[in-house]
Amino acid sequence: MPLLADWLLRHSVVMCLLLHSLVLMTFCFHHAATTCSKGCYCSESETGGKTVRCSNLQLKEIPEDIPNDTRRVYLDFNLFTTIPTNAFGALTHLVELDLSHNELSLLEPGAFRGLGSSLQFLDLSSNKLINFNPDAFEGLRARANLTNNPWHCDCNLQMALPRVDLEPASLAGIVCQTSDPEEIGVQGRAFLLEPDVDLCVVMKRTTDVAMLVVMFGWFTMVISYLVYYVRANQEDARRHLEYLKSLPSRQGKSEESSTISTVV
Repeated sequence: MPLLADWLLRHSVVMCLLLHSLVLMTFCFHHAATTCSKGCYCSESETGGKTVRCSNLQLKEIPEDIPNDTRRVYLDFNLFTTIPTNAFGALTHLVELDLSHNELSLLEPGAFRGLGSSLQFLDLSSNKLINFNPDAFEGLRARANLTNNPWHCDCNLQMALPRVDLEPASLAGIVCQTSDPEEIGVQGRAFLLEPDVDLCVVMKRTTDVAMLVVMFGWFTMVISYLVYYVRANQEDARRHLEYLKSLPSRQGKSEESSTISTVV
């Protein structure tokens, strides 16, 4: 009996330690799955899922510890200047992303990569975006707020808009602050609502001029070759003509010699 009691005691201690470790690991995994990004406020509801609010925190870089199951992220009123490639690639359940009221001037290619199948609304309003980079929006079909940015409207913008899959009405938020050419008169107007405006007219004219220059160059080369060919042939013709002119005189002398020989 003492041996049995001792065996049960030792195994009970082992089982308690294992159970304790299991509970501790479960707690750690649960905490990791439900943790909130540092300094941010998180909430969760049965219908809306997890929301992370990192508004007005003077952040300069996108937080890397946003939980992967987050559905809504608010990063407005911060100091972001750039959205790097794959900045939100791990947030595959994200449906709403607010980046408004920052200092954004650059969206790198693939900035929103991985959000194409889930994201429904993207807010980029009130930033410092000047040039529209279609590669930053690859795969996105979301509705986007692009208003209150100092957009520069030029031929690059005109060619870029058909390449994005954003909700078409979203592009109406691109209001031109500057344009190239300036005399086109689109400043202060939504470019999408100006279907008759052609911002590539200067490029087309430049292309036409370049084609004319190239054609003129080829034409000049052809004319130069023809002139050279004609002059070269004129010299040959002159020599041939002189040769032909010399033939009758020789023939005449030959006939005269034959006549004298006959008389003799």
